[in-house]
Amino acid sequence: MSGPRLGPIGRVLRHLVLMTGTVAMLGPFVVMLMTSFKPKDEIFAPTFHLLPQRWGGTENYATALTQVPLLHFLLNGAIVTAAIFLLQVLVNVPAAYALAKRRFRGRDTMFATVLVCLLIPYQVVALPIYILFFSTGILNTYASLVLPFTISVFGIFLMRQFFLGVPDDLIDAARIDGMSEYRIVWGVMAPTAMPALVAFGIFSLVAHWNDYFWPLIAVAREELYTPPMGIAFLKLNGEGTAYGPLMAAATIVITPLVLAFLVAQRRFIEGITFTGLKG
Repeated sequence: MSGPRLGPIGRVLRHLVLMTGTVAMLGPFVVMLMTSFKPKDEIFAPTFHLLPQRWGGTENYATALTQVPLLHFLLNGAIVTAAIFLLQVLVNVPAAYALAKRRFRGRDTMFATVLVCLLIPYQVVALPIYILFFSTGILNTYASLVLPFTISVFGIFLMRQFFLGVPDDLIDAARIDGMSEYRIVWGVMAPTAMPALVAFGIFSLVAHWNDYFWPLIAVAREELYTPPMGIAFLKLNGEGTAYGPLMAAATIVITPLVLAFLVAQRRFIEGITFTGLKG
């Protein structure tokens, strides 16, 4: 059932609102990109020009890549985010399948617990996790960056909502064919939920690639720094007022996120659209 049709004024207002939102969201990124191409004296000039009047991008990007090992920090970020996502998939898919398609005592209580956990920011449990990791001696390792995020209650919730839309007949047919529950999860449900997995992957990638809070607590060795820590390290390493190199480093850091979204855009939209809020 389609909504009410908008008149000419309504359509104009709708497009104005969308354009305003687009400018508000993309404006800072455009300024960041243009600033990364400007020399230092132009950045601090009394008059603002969006486009660079003189080219300073080569020096800015060279400084960002040589002043600190930024490429190594990007590699750390890729290792950490990939490991977190893979472990989350291993946990989320079976848990979501059980909550959506299996019937057992306490299922609704467990799902209610998942919903409650969605309301708890992970900063609340950061101190207990830090004490645990300190006691076990795994601070300053890749494991300390990955293990706290192995279980994603948001991922379980998202996948569970998607699995609710999968027909029970498909699962019953798989059981009749002699498939075990393990094979049903990974051979039937996981491929069916690929749009939801891609959507969750984008959320997970953005959240943990940009995470600054936990890596700042968990690691103190420079060789384990993640991209956000690399930018902070660049700022503290004598480039605190050199906004050109800082903007160049920020541009380099967000480029993988933009490329990942562009590649997975169609699947991401499908995953968000088809997941819905099923009861």
